Amino acid sequence: MTEGKPSVVVTGIAGNLGQRLLPLLKDFSVIGVDLRPPQDTSGFRFVEMDLGQEDSCGRLTALFREVRPAGVVHLAFVLDPVRTKVLDSGRMWQINVAGTARVMEAITEVNRNDAQAVGKFIHVSSVAAYGSDLPRPATEEARLDGHSLPYAIHKKESDEVVQGRAPALVNCSVYLLRPHIFVGASMQNYMVNAFRGTPGTKGRWGRRLLAQGKRLPVVLPRGERYLRNKLQFVHVDDVARLISHILHISGPAPQRLTVLNVAGRGEALSFERCIQLAHNRLRRVPGAWAFRMVLEFFWMAGISDIPPEAAPYMTGQYTMDTSRLIAFLGAKHTEVIRYTIEEAFKDMFLASQTAALSAGR
Repeated sequence: MTEGKPSVVVTGIAGNLGQRLLPLLKDFSVIGVDLRPPQDTSGFRFVEMDLGQEDSCGRLTALFREVRPAGVVHLAFVLDPVRTKVLDSGRMWQINVAGTARVMEAITEVNRNDAQAVGKFIHVSSVAAYGSDLPRPATEEARLDGHSLPYAIHKKESDEVVQGRAPALVNCSVYLLRPHIFVGASMQNYMVNAFRGTPGTKGRWGRRLLAQGKRLPVVLPRGERYLRNKLQFVHVDDVARLISHILHISGPAPQRLTVLNVAGRGEALSFERCIQLAHNRLRRVPGAWAFRMVLEFFWMAGISDIPPEAAPYMTGQYTMDTSRLIAFLGAKHTEVIRYTIEEAFKDMFLASQTAALSAGR
């Protein structure tokens, strides 16, 4: 540890958000945990650990006892099985859901004997935990109904793990963040790549299209409602600033568990507006069933890395009420959440994105 600085443990340090967060933690001695090290491990201590393994709980307990972190930021999560090469769904669950429980169990064990060992726990959940088609903007009290897509199901289940275990974390303030779709020039995820038209990387046809600089069109079922459906986004750098802001708050939180919906400022964007901003083509298919078949064909042929299970999340409307976040940040809101939803979305299409994508995880 760096002399005089409080320590912070960040799981998933090699991921995109972890790498965006790291430069904001100059006031802390950072211990990064991940399956594999990032390209650059200077400026922090790296600990290789697989949270999908049962013994990681004991190893984390020993680490927390050693460094007594002011905060633990839990970012380790398998989003894209193709890019992370974690293709087995059971293995994904062990990392995503059981791994979250192991981190919290380690904090519980350490704080049981040393009440000041771990002061804050920050877990990043997702809007996907709410489900794929919401009748109104979800508040933090809305029912979690993530389904179909393993990512959404695991976000729902790990969210429930955090809620269930938070009361047992003695003298530890728990922050549960539910961000909307991450965007930014460095980001890659299903929705981002759909609007970008990014071909897949797991099959020969996708790699050939990628090498040729081809873009896949945005595909939607016929019907105006699919174009009118609204989406929110949040810039990955704004999420990093929010986590840094929470870590820098002195003293305990007013309550043990603080749940915050997180999205960019301003109005949600319609699918139609997103396609316009992406300068991509739109192709329509007869209905939701045909849309699912197109996704399945593209997936099986290796043309696209978007799994068919993502279909409900690409044709539904799910937005969140972020008034609690605005109140939480107060005068700091525009300093922390710097991008509007539209600005954050536009940032994906900067001229520098090619370099960022080739270097991203």
